[in-house]
Amino acid sequence: MSSASSAVSAPDRVYQHLKSRILSGDLSGGEMTSEGEVAAELGVSRTPVREALMRLQAESLVRVYPKRGVLISPIAPGEADDVFDARLLVETHAARHVAALPPGRRAAAVAPLRELLDAQDAAVAQGDLEEYTRLDADFHLAVITAGGNQILASFAHSLREHQQRLVAGGLRRDAQRAAGFAAGHRALLAHLEAGDADGYVRTLEAHLESAREVLA
Repeated sequence: MSSASSAVSAPDRVYQHLKSRILSGDLSGGEMTSEGEVAAELGVSRTPVREALMRLQAESLVRVYPKRGVLISPIAPGEADDVFDARLLVETHAARHVAALPPGRRAAAVAPLRELLDAQDAAVAQGDLEEYTRLDADFHLAVITAGGNQILASFAHSLREHQQRLVAGGLRRDAQRAAGFAAGHRALLAHLEAGDADGYVRTLEAHLESAREVLA
């Protein structure tokens, strides 16, 4: 075991493993597992698994039924609409702020976005949907963070995991849409680089509507 992995406690390792599988859609809503299955998979005792599951239950990602098993919480009815509506509000505000920056500051603000898009394209080319969904969420979070409002950025962090899980579930049903989403991000970036806030908002609205269709 490496020093990096040994520095992470067993409950944290189990928590991170399970959460990653849930957000990526590898463990889908409605699926059942158990403490014993997880413990055997990771080679740990049931105690750290139990601790990790309590954390995930507090985040409403699982429901633990003693002596019966663990249910991966289904995505709630209306959750997708709520997440996308909230995203549109906060991302529109951030994009208008970024677009209004002087050209030099605007270029610096959007530079990290281009790196994220290059990584997205690589993930799509390799068929790595799990990595793509993580980078998809990172892109939109980075736009909101670039807007400079720390309260909205903190709120966006809470939306990020909901978004990642929703997109992952949609792409498991229609993986071909990933390339279209990535192209949509390129169009969003072009509007920001040009200082075109209205164009960004129009493209974002279409982008989110496309995502809703995948989830329908």
